[in-house]
Amino acid sequence: MSARMNIANLAPDLYKAVRALDAAVTKAGLDDRLLHLVKLRASQINGCAYCVDLHVKEALADGIDAQTLHLVAVWRESPLFDARDRAALEWTESVTLAAETGIPHATYDVVRSVFADSDIAKLTIAIGTINIWNRIAVSSRMQHPV
Repeated sequence: MSARMNIANLAPDLYKAVRALDAAVTKAGLDDRLLHLVKLRASQINGCAYCVDLHVKEALADGIDAQTLHLVAVWRESPLFDARDRAALEWTESVTLAAETGIPHATYDVVRSVFADSDIAKLTIAIGTINIWNRIAVSSRMQHPV
């Protein structure tokens, strides 16, 4: 598979705006581990090999153990994830698949049971941001390093 286009070059101002949003999400005060899990899970759902590769490498560099990263795709079946992780991953899946899930009240109730409303808002923007990156990478066929 080869790259289709370079969106950063073709729409530089918009690409810079997405980078700025991503930087703002990083500085918003959410737990780094949680952000890594959210970015990885959304990227898995969206089939973005470039982003999965990137976020696994970043998570490993930040000290998240490999076993946890291997099990993100099957988080419901693993005891490695605590209540906050589970709520964030459930929210990530529901928001990423919004057209399918409708983001039900039950899912919101789960995330609200462990996060303050302000953190849910930040988490939602973080999920939206990784979904933008996934769509940029998948649509342009960005290639991960080999």
